[in-house]
Amino acid sequence: MNYFEYFSEIEERFSRRRGSILLLNTLDWALIETWREAGIPLQAVLRGIDTAFDKYDARASKAKGRLRKVNGLAWCSQAVMQSAEEMVEAATGVAPPTTHEARESGFESERVAAYLDRNAQALAATTFPDASADALRGTTADRLRELSASMRSDTPLPLDDLDRTLTVLEEKLFAALQSAATEQELVDLKAQADRELAPYRAKMSSLQLRQVQQQFLHKRLLELRALPRLSLFYMGHE
Repeated sequence: MNYFEYFSEIEERFSRRRGSILLLNTLDWALIETWREAGIPLQAVLRGIDTAFDKYDARASKAKGRLRKVNGLAWCSQAVMQSAEEMVEAATGVAPPTTHEARESGFESERVAAYLDRNAQALAATTFPDASADALRGTTADRLRELSASMRSDTPLPLDDLDRTLTVLEEKLFAALQSAATEQELVDLKAQADRELAPYRAKMSSLQLRQVQQQFLHKRLLELRALPRLSLFYMGHE
């Protein structure tokens, strides 16, 4: 399974169980990222979504349609975490399944190299008002070109190693963006995250809330600067 499949399968299952097409919002995508980074299996997420909606459907039947429509993936958060815990317990002592290389899912070296080149060009085409942040932007673009050249060589980087490197570069870029942002920009973004999270606070742990808030902030800071995400997952959105 490639990165895109993890996200798209969750989006499809949520929309199908909800009964109507609902595009996931920034908060929903941030939540899925926290699940992926935590290593929660796709099947645990899908099972959690089904469990949450099974309970909702049972209540809706008794309430004769008077329940409010589910409008966010975070509503399923508790059920997803419970499903993940149950899968861990059930798998105790069982050997992990064999994983497949990402290249089997369309991550060919040339395609990855072209993706890295495009992101380097996007970074090179902009500037940051903060001098230190702008310097990091330039070095990040250079590093992406180096990685692109490596993917076109006779010994390309393993995709796991490449994505770990891209994650580190992205984290450093996030830190620079946050440092360069104005106080008001950060206050506004945090307020927006709080508003969107408000309906789901009771269904999420404090750790989940912090993770989603951070992912939301990162995503929005990049959007404000019209910058690309660097992870190989985002190849699937092109």
